[in-house]
Amino acid sequence: QVQLVESGGGLVQAGGSLRLSCAASGVSFSRSAMGWFRQTPGKEREFVAAISWRGDTTVYADSVKGRFTISRDNAKNTVYLQMNSLRPEDTAVYYCAARGGLRAAVTLGEYDYWGRGTQVTASS
Repeated sequence: QVQLVESGGGLVQAGGSLRLSCAASGVSFSRSAMGWFRQTPGKEREFVAAISWRGDTTVYADSVKGRFTISRDNAKNTVYLQMNSLRPEDTAVYYCAARGGLRAAVTLGEYDYWGRGTQVTASS
């Protein structure tokens, strides 16, 4: 059974930082590309960042480029999202996702497994 468990969310002032973690089990993590998405009430889930299976390719949404960094530790079956210079518009539930392919992907439909999400709130 595949499980993706996010942690590290919370409340932070605008300009602050948070580091999200996603621990994976039941999936061949080292052969899976991973991604982070986010969603706010009434809106569709949107792409934030993705990383290839070896970590040599990363992709970011324009809205977070230069502020967020995705990384992975295949020895720990964990993917991270370092979020700096947080803005109120970054407030959302953040979801971790895994796909059976090796390539970093940006669309929801390309991912096979999802976590339950962790709330991130950046207050102004």
